[in-house]
Amino acid sequence: MTDISRRDFARWSGAALALGLVSRSTLSAAAGTANPRAATGMSIEDRLAPIDPELRPAARQMLSLGMPPLSAATLHRGPTGAGPPPAPLLPDIKVAERQIAAQGALPTVTVYVVNADPAKRRPAILHTHGGGFIVGAAKGELRYLQETARDLDCVIVTVEYRLAPETRYTGSTEDNYAGLKWLHSHADELGVDRARIALMGESAGGGHAAILAIRARDRGEIPLAFQALVYPMLDDRTGSTAPIPSYIATVGWSPPENRFGWQSFLGMAPGGANVPVAAVPARTKNLAGLPPAFIGVGGSDLFADEDMEYARRLTRADVPTELLVVPRAFHGFDRVAPDTTLAQRFTKAKLNALRRAFGQPVVI
Repeated sequence: MTDISRRDFARWSGAALALGLVSRSTLSAAAGTANPRAATGMSIEDRLAPIDPELRPAARQMLSLGMPPLSAATLHRGPTGAGPPPAPLLPDIKVAERQIAAQGALPTVTVYVVNADPAKRRPAILHTHGGGFIVGAAKGELRYLQETARDLDCVIVTVEYRLAPETRYTGSTEDNYAGLKWLHSHADELGVDRARIALMGESAGGGHAAILAIRARDRGEIPLAFQALVYPMLDDRTGSTAPIPSYIATVGWSPPENRFGWQSFLGMAPGGANVPVAAVPARTKNLAGLPPAFIGVGGSDLFADEDMEYARRLTRADVPTELLVVPRAFHGFDRVAPDTTLAQRFTKAKLNALRRAFGQPVVI
């Protein structure tokens, strides 16, 4: 087992920022400054134990940074240019920034449009980025989304939704709905087939996508073909009132960060009886009528149990649902260690689920 290279580390830094595994200020200040055991009281070897050997080099590099948990004291977004620069964009996949109107008096929303072509009629994805509801940026995801749009021959619109704690769930949910409504209403100019619009998000972005699917169903304005929820953050009770099993890895996203993310998003302590149902997909009682779903998660991810339970409930509500659980994979493993066999299989399954939803041939 060897250490990952400097190039791998740079790639991990960008992926970690996009997924919200670290904040920009934490990443820039972390190297060599904190005790990697401080957050959990566990040794690195103990924290690596639940993880597949193929993924341990990447996890070890993450843990070696010794980053403190996210909190009100450590959450400093800093200047836009802080931290590692995003990956360079592909020159042959168009990206455009647009400012769109939101509902009523809500502020204008920034979206990025990837791979639009009005001469075609292709499927589309409304994307919501990860970051525990508190960090991350759509702009930092553009290279990843270009690659996804190229592989699926589709259009992607990603929303720069407002972050918590400055904006609670009501604001960011409306930002995302504005992006979806704009995508649907501007389908002709973007070259989008309105009958093949899907939602996709990773981590907290997967939570946002699940919320958006419920909101779209309830409002009845925009039909959705599919929802791709990638290790989604769905239940505020995880790490607060719900116990954490011993097979969960404290790498990438752990209970203290999860509690802080949910508290920032909700504006109250997570796990209680008064938490608003509209903010938490796992608390939504009626899941009938939602679009077909793909849910993918690692078996040692903090979100494994809540994601498996949500897939079970979707299935019981007669929503066609594919669930993929990758044994002993930690949160964000596919973005942190994309060249591993486990990550490649996971990515292929995710893309093939979208291909099937779009009526495209799958890749064997």
